[in-house]
Order: sequence, then structure tokens, then C-alpha cells
Amino acid sequence: MFVVVVYDTLAQRNPRILKTCRHYLHWVQRSVFQGELSDAQHRSFTQTVKRQLDTEYDSVLIYRIQSPQLVQTETIGQHPGTTSPVL
Repeated sequence: MFVVVVYDTLAQRNPRILKTCRHYLHWVQRSVFQGELSDAQHRSFTQTVKRQLDTEYDSVLIYRIQSPQLVQTETIGQHPGTTSPVL
């Protein structure tokens, strides 16, 4: 699956999330990554990110794209507001 990941974390946790995103995905712009992940890689990525977050403060959005017409959004942590799938 193709994913787009957007994160908003406390500055002191940014390096850990950045390192995890760089391990799995390609950097797009500040706090935004994208790339292809297998189901196993997606599970591993989300489990790693969940361990690194303070879910009471941080948020990570993972847009899973099965086809250009279908966009699934997954939120970890605080909801930043609207989740309309704008790409």
C-alpha cells in the first residue's frame, strides 16, 4: 500500500519520529513522509510510532491509499481537526 504520513509531536520527540519515518518512508517536506509499505512494514511502523508518542499530546496521521479514488486516514494520538483526505 502507498501511505502518506504527517506528524505533529513535541519538539523533543521529533528526532525519534523523524528517524522512524526515514527508516520506512521517503521525506516529502517538513513532518511529511510517503512511500510504499507492505502490510508487515505498516504494522511494524505503526507499532514503533505508537511506542514513541505521547498520545495525550502528539498526533500522527497515516493516509493509506489503496487506489487514487480511495483514501483511508488513520490517526494516532490527538485529533488535529479535520481529516478530510486532501492530497
